[in-house]
Amino acid sequence: YKGNLTIGLFGDIAPMTVMNFYEITRGYQSKRGKYHYKGTIIHRVVRDFVIQMGDITNMDGTGGASIYGPSFNDEKFILSHRSPGWVSMANHGPDTNNSQFFILLTKARWLDRHHVVFGKVLKGFEVVTIVGEVPTHPDSSTPTKLIRILDCGAQKLDTPMTLKPSQLDIIADLV
Repeated sequence: YKGNLTIGLFGDIAPMTVMNFYEITRGYQSKRGKYHYKGTIIHRVVRDFVIQMGDITNMDGTGGASIYGPSFNDEKFILSHRSPGWVSMANHGPDTNNSQFFILLTKARWLDRHHVVFGKVLKGFEVVTIVGEVPTHPDSSTPTKLIRILDCGAQKLDTPMTLKPSQLDIIADLV
């Protein structure tokens, strides 16, 4: 199966987080090598909760890097984990963001003020749904099948992305 996603980013709300994601999506050349999501895997699928990916160094959920160094600080926790399709930084405690991120499969407000929400799936939610149903190893939530990001890219918008209140919880394509 092959599918495509379009993720809208909220650069006015989480500028450092969005810049990190944007640059790695495009392919960022650092002193330590090229950082890119292309070729990485979805390393964790927790049914009815999250799909996690973005380990650009170890490809197994134990690594990651950022354009700012090994990690970077949390930004203000403005957006909420309010419904499926929201995109948020994965971390292992305060101020430990790197390249890893997750896409919600359900509302998860208990994550608010612990993980920075910076985007929303705007198109291709059927891909999220299919990946969210892939069988996993019960002890690790690692998919039993390899799920790879074959390609990715980024496009700057002339005007900031905004969502109407009626679009915040929609899980259908918005664009």
